[in-house]
Amino acid sequence: MIELVFVIVVLGILAAVAIPKFAATRDDAQIAKGRSDVAAIRAAIVSERQTRLLKGESSYISALHGATSGVLFDGNDSTHKLLQYGITSEDKNGHWQLASGKYIFKVMNVNNEFTYNSADGTFKCTSGTYCSDLTN
Repeated sequence: MIELVFVIVVLGILAAVAIPKFAATRDDAQIAKGRSDVAAIRAAIVSERQTRLLKGESSYISALHGATSGVLFDGNDSTHKLLQYGITSEDKNGHWQLASGKYIFKVMNVNNEFTYNSADGTFKCTSGTYCSDLTN
């Protein structure tokens, strides 16, 4: 009986140490996903710009998403693609959504707003606690 109590105490101590570590790992994964998405979006904007320059067009793509409901970063029409499959819009941690013309990436229940400027092709984080983590 004493051995059983000892095992339960040891398991409790291990759980108390491990659970916060798992939560931090999940948060780090959300930031890593966001960084990867931002890098892919920025690379796609530059790639689309290069394609346009080869065709003799000097402008950047006018919008990062088309009319397809719930899909972001798929380009603004069938001839101008950004990400081949786009990113599904969801209002939860680790996902993108579109609100008031701004792209929002949620990390740890904090909205981080990104804007696209079609004049110079920049995709910047304009507000949010994790802007520097997502863009550096």
